[in-house]
Amino acid sequence: MNGFEKRSALIKEKITSATLEMLKTWEPKRMRIADIAKAANVSQVTIYKHFGSKEELLRETLKHLVEQSTSEFEAFIHQEPSMKEIVQYILGMKKGTYTLLRPSLVQTLMIEDPEMFQYLQVQYAERTLPLMVRMVEEGQARGEISSKVSANAVLMYMQMYMKSMEELLEQAKAEESLDTFMEETLHLFFYGIFGRDAGEQE
Repeated sequence: MNGFEKRSALIKEKITSATLEMLKTWEPKRMRIADIAKAANVSQVTIYKHFGSKEELLRETLKHLVEQSTSEFEAFIHQEPSMKEIVQYILGMKKGTYTLLRPSLVQTLMIEDPEMFQYLQVQYAERTLPLMVRMVEEGQARGEISSKVSANAVLMYMQMYMKSMEELLEQAKAEESLDTFMEETLHLFFYGIFGRDAGEQE
């Protein structure tokens, strides 16, 4: 990468970072190029030069976030963590993503942008899903997951948790108990309502 390319990459990163920060509190439809340019401390011409339109900027910002999160998850899985560590990581990642972008906002962006929807579908099918299946199969091989349940059943169980995370995180945030919420969610995932850790005494 030559000097010009490096400067261009830095400018694009500056703009997408400002856009991501704005998305925490702004609805996409209300965001204008002028507002983003002011937040990023660049000219509107610079944004159009690098992205062409607001829609493309939003698309590239979300793609960057997805790519970063997926790559980090891949690197984590390659360390061969335990099943409990994996679930802790996923819940923590959900918590972190929630502080950046509300799931409902991501859904809105997907509905309004068929190209973004297709991109996320491909990312899930080609990268995330194979990792999740591998995670379950390795957990079963280590005896951490019952062999009586299939990989599909475990993934469905996890997806049920994830689909309700936004509402639950909203409540936990309102009560200022995010950390406690994450600990309790992890306990419920592994031990249920009546279960207990192996180290707990009767």
